[in-house]
Amino acid sequence: MNAETVRYEERGEVAHVTLLRDRIDMQLVRELTAVCNHLEDDSATKVVVFRGAGGVFCRGIDYADFKPDQPVDIHGFGKWEKMCVRIERLRKVTVSVLEGAVVGGGVQLALVTDARVMAPDATLQLDEVHHGFLPGMATYRLAKYVGLGHAKRLVMRCPVVTADEALRLGLVDRVTADVDAATDAVIAEFGPTHVVAVTLARRLLNESYEFSYEDAIGHFLAAQHRSISQTAFLETLRKKGGE
Repeated sequence: MNAETVRYEERGEVAHVTLLRDRIDMQLVRELTAVCNHLEDDSATKVVVFRGAGGVFCRGIDYADFKPDQPVDIHGFGKWEKMCVRIERLRKVTVSVLEGAVVGGGVQLALVTDARVMAPDATLQLDEVHHGFLPGMATYRLAKYVGLGHAKRLVMRCPVVTADEALRLGLVDRVTADVDAATDAVIAEFGPTHVVAVTLARRLLNESYEFSYEDAIGHFLAAQHRSISQTAFLETLRKKGGE
C-alpha cells in the first residue's frame, strides 16, 4: 500500500497502522480511508492496531489545510467523521496505542477504537473549543465513556488529561511504560475474534444510549439470531456438548 502519511503492515492476524505525520490533514484522511478499504475488502486480519510514529500518536488538526482568505470548507470534517465511523464499525477488533501528546482529532480517533493503551507520560486534550471550533463527534461519543459532567469539562474547558486521570475516567484500558507488551496482552484478552459476534456486540453497545428497552430488545434478538446461526457458535455447541 503506497502512502505518505500512513504505514501499513500485517503480522499474522494483526494489522498495524502507523500514522507517519502527527497532524491530521486531508491527505491523511484519504490514506486512512484507503486503509479502511483494504481492511474491509482484502485483509484477513482480525485485529487492527493504530499507533503514531516517533512516540507521538496525533497532535490534532493541521491548520495549514485552511486558508484564512478563503471560505471555510466543512466537507473535510465530514470526510474525517466518515472515516472514523468506518474504523468504529470494522469487522475486526481495534486497539490504539497512545503516546506523547494526543490532541483533538487524535482523541477522536482513539475513542472509535475498542481498546486504548496509554504510556504513563502521554496526555490527552480536546483543545478545539479554545480555538473556536468543535471537537468533532467527540461531542457525541465522549459522554458515553465518562458521563455528561466530565464530558462537559473535557470539551468546554479543554484541560490536559494525564494518563492516570484518563485511566480513572475510563478513557483508556491500560497505562504502562511497556506499551508493546500491554497491547499484546489486551489483544489476547479479546480471545478468539469471532467477527460477527464482535461486530454485533459493539453495535449494540454503541446504540445502547439511543433506544428504549423495547426497541433495543428487538435489535438484540435479531443480532443474537444472526450470531447463533454462525459457525463459531455451532462449533461451541459441539465442544460444550461433549463435556
